[in-house]
Amino acid sequence: MYLNCKTWFSLRYGTIKTEKLVELAEESDVKLLALTNINTTADLWDFVGFCNEKNIKPIAGVEIRNDNTFKYILLAKNNQGLLQINQFLSRHLQAKEPFVDRPNFTDDVFIIYALGNLEPATLLSNELIGVQTTEVNKLYGLHPEQHPKKYVIRHPVTFQNNKTDYNIHRLLRAIDKNIVLSKQLKDDTAGTHETFIPQSALINAFREHPSIIMNTLQLMDSCFVEMEFKTDKTKKVYSASKTDDRKLLEKLALDGMKRRYGTKNTIAKERVTKELKIIHGQGFNAYFLITWDLIRYAKTRGFFYVGRGSGANSIVAYCLEITDVDPLELDLYFERFMNPYRSVPPDFDIDFSWTDRDEMIDYIFTRYGPEQVCLLGAYTTFQTRAILRELGKVFGLPKEEIDQLASGNVKDDKIKKQIWHYATLLQDFPNHLSIHAGGILISDLPINQYTATELPPKNFL
Repeated sequence: MYLNCKTWFSLRYGTIKTEKLVELAEESDVKLLALTNINTTADLWDFVGFCNEKNIKPIAGVEIRNDNTFKYILLAKNNQGLLQINQFLSRHLQAKEPFVDRPNFTDDVFIIYALGNLEPATLLSNELIGVQTTEVNKLYGLHPEQHPKKYVIRHPVTFQNNKTDYNIHRLLRAIDKNIVLSKQLKDDTAGTHETFIPQSALINAFREHPSIIMNTLQLMDSCFVEMEFKTDKTKKVYSASKTDDRKLLEKLALDGMKRRYGTKNTIAKERVTKELKIIHGQGFNAYFLITWDLIRYAKTRGFFYVGRGSGANSIVAYCLEITDVDPLELDLYFERFMNPYRSVPPDFDIDFSWTDRDEMIDYIFTRYGPEQVCLLGAYTTFQTRAILRELGKVFGLPKEEIDQLASGNVKDDKIKKQIWHYATLLQDFPNHLSIHAGGILISDLPINQYTATELPPKNFL
């Protein structure tokens, strides 16, 4: 029944933590649950993991909006549908264009419009009309029985069922709009009914329309998304095949060994052979080759770099000139970097000058393709000082009093006590998308199989 649920990753809108949403579903004995955050699939992986733990079937989706205007819900019927949703999101977010009124998807994606937007007779096989509990009375004039397969229950879940959570939602919306609370319009916020109400209440609201109840259950039952949490998603092949990768890495390592140690150093040969066996056994031939490829390009451009960290324990890395530390001379153990009993992937730390970094990033995008490369994102969160200032503005305090808020000296001031109360509750809420200082993802499948991508000012996804 719950095919329109949001979490706090509906930034400055939703108030429910991802794990808490799933816990609320478990408490209500819900077995089917859809996540449809506004214009993002950011916490979908967390959501699926939490649902799996609670034996709840997760459904992947998104709520599409242009500013305050609800457009439609997209639900992935399967993983192919999730790919299409992420591709659709990415195109619009990167171009910063409004979302279209009526998108075009294959049957792998269900599209659910608001009641009254389209005539049911004009809908395609994967298009539906969602009806909220507050809209049931409108059905009597629309004769849904004439199109019995086209209506489903759309009950939005935005905040928990208490006044405090609704107030948090209103404050977030005011912060987002940069307005004082008294200037907030009805269209700026969600309806007060958008809570996780019991399933029995949903069924009761639609008791005179059993076909809508059945349609909703059938729709959600037909959706399925599968995610593998135990495997690396990074690029697994550098050349034509894994076999070719193994041969290429061996050749490069042995050629480098001759440059570094000459042709008669048996200790170096034994160490190289041992490391190559472990690298291959752990499935990281491509990782070494990709890193070597970046170093090779940097050298052709005359860029200075430093390979550091535990990667310096590898003689193969030394022979590939990824690092310039001789592990034999310094008696460094490869097992500290990688061994058959360590599940954590290896990690080369490579520093480039800020003057060369953008060109290195551009090379990675060009070399491995924008469909499979993106910068690693990060979400900044609301912290005490920042949220106090934001809430001070929302409550209409003058700058001098806002400056005093951080001291915590609020005495008997009711408004300032309220601000501190809600600032504590908003601590750690996701605020906006940022960029990790130097993280780049090179995936095996297209990035959009896992997530949508955006385009920050530097023009790297």
